Amino acid sequence: MHRASIAMTLPLARYRLDFTVSTPLTLPAFAGSTLRGAFGGALRASACMTKAKVCDGCPLLASCPYAVVFEPRPPSAGHPLQDFSQIPRAYVIEPPQWGERSYAPGETLSFHIVLAGRVVEQLPLILWAFHKGFQRGVGRGDGTASLTAVWHVVGDEAAQVLATPGGHIAAHEALVPAAAPLAGDTVTLHFDSPLRLQTNGRRATAEEFTPRKLLTTLIRRIALIHEFHGAAPLALDFKALAAQAETLGSDKCLQWRDWTRYSSRQRQKMDLGGVVGSWRLSGELTPFLPFLHLGQWLHVGKEPTFGLGGYKLQTD
Repeated sequence: MHRASIAMTLPLARYRLDFTVSTPLTLPAFAGSTLRGAFGGALRASACMTKAKVCDGCPLLASCPYAVVFEPRPPSAGHPLQDFSQIPRAYVIEPPQWGERSYAPGETLSFHIVLAGRVVEQLPLILWAFHKGFQRGVGRGDGTASLTAVWHVVGDEAAQVLATPGGHIAAHEALVPAAAPLAGDTVTLHFDSPLRLQTNGRRATAEEFTPRKLLTTLIRRIALIHEFHGAAPLALDFKALAAQAETLGSDKCLQWRDWTRYSSRQRQKMDLGGVVGSWRLSGELTPFLPFLHLGQWLHVGKEPTFGLGGYKLQTD
């Protein structure tokens, strides 16, 4: 399937959010979970009409923007790919670079969010929720900040200021740039945030980090986002793609990076470490290029909404 046939039917955009810090604010080494928690709490407070403690059984669930963005519901009927307890969320928070950081009043804190499919339509509410979340307090000590600018990022550049305080969101195209053509029979994925893959509900071992595992995980994620948040299911031969992935060569230079977070829902610390570094694939890669390209926005593996599984693709 040609890249345009995927991307042109799936709105997809990356935004940079700039905050001016009001009171001292400290973020952990990997802030994706912290940012998501602040966002989710403020989004529910802003969007929920019933103020119920849980979403289950809510008569407004089908039309609630909070549920669409933060807790999308799985289909009630069977699905050809898998049975779902949940479906992929169509947003990704890309936190600041790895390393604990403290921000003083007046400093700028910036990070990115990626929105896909119909979730792009919720951009005004999402920005409002981030603003309210940072007003309420984020990170250790509940530091506060104000959202001062929003940029539409095209490629590696912040190309357009979309909004400033009190202003309207400027019109923009939520489309990703075209993929660079393959220069040969190799590509390299440079992972800058921990990649976590799973096998049968458990963490994959080093031996199970195979091209097939990586690519089928990525293709499944993109296909489900396209189906449930985009226009329609993609017409893909998953068995043929999986078989083709098994023929690829693999050269990994990956290192384990520990990361733990505290889950307030489960009331315990969770080990969410993964691998970072480079992964070179070789062989007949043309069928996988559309997915590898879009994965730079949508990430791959477990917990992508936190920003895990982020990579840059090198095609030469």
